[in-house]
Amino acid sequence: MTRNLADLSSHAAVFALQEDSVIVIPIGAIEHHGPHLPLSTDLVIAEQLAIAAVEEASAAGVNVWMLPALAYTKSDEHHWAPGSIWLGWDTLMKTLIDIGRSIAATPCTRVVFYNCHGGNAALLQVACRELRREFGLQTFLLAGAAPAAADAAGRGDESGLGIHGGHAETSLLLHLRPDLVDMGLAVRSVPEHLLQYSHVGFGKPVSFGWLSNDFGPSGVIGDPTTANAAFGKKHFEAMAGRAAAALAEIAVFTPAPK
Repeated sequence: MTRNLADLSSHAAVFALQEDSVIVIPIGAIEHHGPHLPLSTDLVIAEQLAIAAVEEASAAGVNVWMLPALAYTKSDEHHWAPGSIWLGWDTLMKTLIDIGRSIAATPCTRVVFYNCHGGNAALLQVACRELRREFGLQTFLLAGAAPAAADAAGRGDESGLGIHGGHAETSLLLHLRPDLVDMGLAVRSVPEHLLQYSHVGFGKPVSFGWLSNDFGPSGVIGDPTTANAAFGKKHFEAMAGRAAAALAEIAVFTPAPK
């Protein structure tokens, strides 16, 4: 049985969606990922992770459904690169609110944004609160690929800085869509100079505004040259499993004590 809500008729959706239903919306991007990866990298990862996680959670008894992924999102850090297609923050926010309004017209009360593009995270957090306040929905933000986890589990030498087009993302695409990857064009671009800062940087107490070409002309932040499909498969299965477990918890979560 399909778990994609868009594959159902409106009549069937009436019976499928209940108060305990969880709707998952994969959030991807169409953006530059270096010369070796497709513009659709985040979209491919988001769609495939969501499918795997929803199927696993459903098999465990969770009443979970997914909607088609959002492809065009907030990718203006890659505005300089041809092919990047991005929405302004206000356009994306209005889109998310409108989607939430539509879901609120069903019996379903739980919505999960499964985000696989880091540039969307802050805006999605704001959207979660807006949808909670305006429509009473229980809203959740589930993060996709985590560079730190990838670094600890079989990376090349990225010093924890492989956040875009590096070892983890390239390995995932080698597993999911090897036909879209050109390893002959993979280049190492690890901004090791950031390691000299104790407080400012990725994953540190002080974040900073950046564009992907701040770190070099390739737009890569990491080392894709060490990527391999075996790690991509292991990383994908681990992330999908964690997401499925999170969906089971989301299905029963309440912010108030029982």
